[in-house]
Amino acid sequence: MTLRITLPPVEMNTLTDNATKPIKVLMAEDEPEVLDIMSRKVAAAGYTVITANDGEEAWEKIREESPDVIVLDLIMPGRNGLEVLRNIREKPTSGHWQPVIIVSAKRELEDLQEGYALEADHYITKPCQIEDILRSIQLMVRLIPQHRGHPGGPGGKE
Repeated sequence: MTLRITLPPVEMNTLTDNATKPIKVLMAEDEPEVLDIMSRKVAAAGYTVITANDGEEAWEKIREESPDVIVLDLIMPGRNGLEVLRNIREKPTSGHWQPVIIVSAKRELEDLQEGYALEADHYITKPCQIEDILRSIQLMVRLIPQHRGHPGGPGGKE
């Protein structure tokens, strides 16, 4: 089963939030070549990119860097992407909602449901185009100002 979500077109030059500070995107992926390609393309779009090679490193950098948007692979050594997502939602590290985009080869309906149950903001299945990830990041960036100062974000948890 394939689930396709069509996102509205967005301007690819909205790279800062209301305070005009650069948008920080954390990208967690255990495949070095994939991480390199994705991070270079996202950086070329004007974002500040933080990379992590596994779930432990991702959680550490989330706590240290407080990224604005998080892109997570699900299948990573150590702490997997769902565990990282659970930590993000249960132990917020910033004063605002941190949008999480899952990018994973796991494509079964149960996988998507589990990701959304943990309050992932978007789920993209591999293989995908980098443009899909960039559009999703752009959409999340547009939502950030709405969630600043609301630790519970869209889910309403506090």
